[in-house]
Amino acid sequence: MTHKKKKRKKKQLPAYNKKTLRKFILEIFRKNPQKTFNYKQIAKRLDIKDDATRKLINSVLNQLRNEEKLEEIYTGKFKFLIKGAYITGIVDMTRHGAAYIISNDIDDDIFVSQANLMHALNGDEVKVYVWARKKKHRVEGEVVEILQKSRSTFVGTVEISKHFAFLIPEGKNMIHDLFIPLNKLNGAHNGDKAIAEIIEWPKDAKNPIGEIVEVLGPTGDNDAEMHAILAEFDLPHKYPERIIAEAEKIPDIITEEEIKKRRDFRDIITFTIDPEDAKDFDDALSIRKLTNGNYEIGVHIADVSHYVQPNTLLDEEAYNRATSVYLVDRVVPMLPERLSNKICSLRPDEEKLTFSAVFEMNDKAHVINQWFGKTIIKSNRRFTYDQAQEIIETGTGDLSEEMLKLNDLAQKLRADRYKRGSISFDRFEVKFHIGEDGKPLDIYFKHSKEANKLIEEFMLLANKKVAESIGKGKAKNAAKTFVYRVHDEPDLEKLNTFSNFIKRYGYKISLKNRKEIAGSMNELLEEVQGKAEQNVIENLAIRSMAKAEYSVDNIGHYGLAFDYYTHFTSPIRRYPDLMVHRLLQHYLHGGTSAVKAEYEKKCKHSSDMENRAAQAERASVKYKQVEFMQDRLGEIFEGVISGITEWGMYVELVENKVEGMVALREMDDDFYIFNEKEYSIIGEKYGKKFTIGDTVKVQIVRANLRKKQLDYILVNDN
Repeated sequence: MTHKKKKRKKKQLPAYNKKTLRKFILEIFRKNPQKTFNYKQIAKRLDIKDDATRKLINSVLNQLRNEEKLEEIYTGKFKFLIKGAYITGIVDMTRHGAAYIISNDIDDDIFVSQANLMHALNGDEVKVYVWARKKKHRVEGEVVEILQKSRSTFVGTVEISKHFAFLIPEGKNMIHDLFIPLNKLNGAHNGDKAIAEIIEWPKDAKNPIGEIVEVLGPTGDNDAEMHAILAEFDLPHKYPERIIAEAEKIPDIITEEEIKKRRDFRDIITFTIDPEDAKDFDDALSIRKLTNGNYEIGVHIADVSHYVQPNTLLDEEAYNRATSVYLVDRVVPMLPERLSNKICSLRPDEEKLTFSAVFEMNDKAHVINQWFGKTIIKSNRRFTYDQAQEIIETGTGDLSEEMLKLNDLAQKLRADRYKRGSISFDRFEVKFHIGEDGKPLDIYFKHSKEANKLIEEFMLLANKKVAESIGKGKAKNAAKTFVYRVHDEPDLEKLNTFSNFIKRYGYKISLKNRKEIAGSMNELLEEVQGKAEQNVIENLAIRSMAKAEYSVDNIGHYGLAFDYYTHFTSPIRRYPDLMVHRLLQHYLHGGTSAVKAEYEKKCKHSSDMENRAAQAERASVKYKQVEFMQDRLGEIFEGVISGITEWGMYVELVENKVEGMVALREMDDDFYIFNEKEYSIIGEKYGKKFTIGDTVKVQIVRANLRKKQLDYILVNDN
């Protein structure tokens, strides 16, 4: 008697991701405040039949119960928890001075006019009274209390007149100039970039009163401008003396007693591969062939946790910063340079303390055995990416046999990852050749090559296997608290919009399940390589995805197609990696589960700081792009429309990817209407249409360094 093999079910993609599902569920409860619902009833109301989303409904219901948005009447049955007309939320300021309050307490964003903001500023947490009725098809309210200020200091340009001065803030989210009494200038001169603190804001006054707390330097000076960008995002540009002093006290001698506690890799071939200008080498690879024909691959990570102990000044400072910040011409490290560039950095020919993930792998790159623990290494060689790439391409050079074997294994790991549904967002980086005065001399693009991907694959492997070692195979109630790097499923509505958009270029993606989405997305990203619409489509594809973040609640990493993933490999520059090292060591020694709420708070802070650092990096790139292009006013370029808004369209130049705006007010040949669904603007009289991805010719007419903004006008071909 023969038995038919059961077909393995393909993993279905949820109909909604967690964020979207949450909004729909809350809306059901708000419209039915007296009714109770379980997950099956919610699924029926939303016409959800796939198992993946039904499971997600359960997760969201429990989360909303924990947040006291719902109450669990009895097991599995939930009811809306009515709190009244007051909600709390975060201020999202508009350019005109009004704001929307983003709140988890209500589905709609609440509009608050400038007059009703009670001097609340962008990012502040506020208590809002929501008015009973909607006005102009929107929910409105007024701020009744500022619960927590997002910041009290602002960066800008000092303008001094005879009797008073102002600080004109940088950025789009602070619309009020700060009034500075002349006796509060603290040495600032007219035109200086400076940081001011709000010291008073009288109830009926339009402008807050402030004082200068730090002078950054003259406007246009490179250091002053880069420090101003950091200050704009409330990021530090230097270390307090007490932190530097504590770092100086740390001994750089490794004792014999410490070596005895560790697995010794000093006699095994080990090397680092990093960018040309890198100084903080926080990962190294070792390789040796075993007697059974397999390979032992060591992923060795700087043991920052040995030097930065909990509850110290150094640890507090590292946590507050949460990440190193990478601007176009500098790195602002998370740890003082004595640690980041010297003691912890895995420099060649120096003995270093490491925390390692060691894998026994066969020729097919399958992991046969694994081990995690504290080690000591001595790197034989420091390679730049270009040096490693040359060995890969030519097959010759120092440690070529080891390099080629690692590259072979990395390629197999990558092929397997793509086969399992990992998405390949292989984007270029915008780079600058910078002169001694900090001025940009040239713009170029850095593409990821095999040497970069070699390192990436082994870092991904280590991150994945560390996360699995803690989270995999545990009963849900017994799983230990851990820091995961999570990436939510995409929202099908966004993917459908993206799918419809790319059809106009003759492209398509499959939306059947997560594996087919990933496969077709990879095919699309490969197909658009070198095309005029490449960057636009890549950007829109990324926007259709959720954002990765840190969390103690593991939902997997969709983009990588990993069920378990963390960040273990960069503790010199990321605080979550340092948390992971501490937790892993704690659990390896049989420790009990850490307090979940404490680590969730740390995860949220780390995600917020990562986002802030990314914004600062983009701002520095934008500043240098505008600075580079200001000498080319009047020149005409070919560009691609990269974005459409109600006030104009963004155009990215083909030559150097520099983006600027063509304002609708400058398009005087017709009256143009914004069509959000079609990513286009259409002329009312003549019907001329401009859509994302269209090729246009533009002329640069203005370069505003303070706003980091280029203004273009369209140029007709005839």
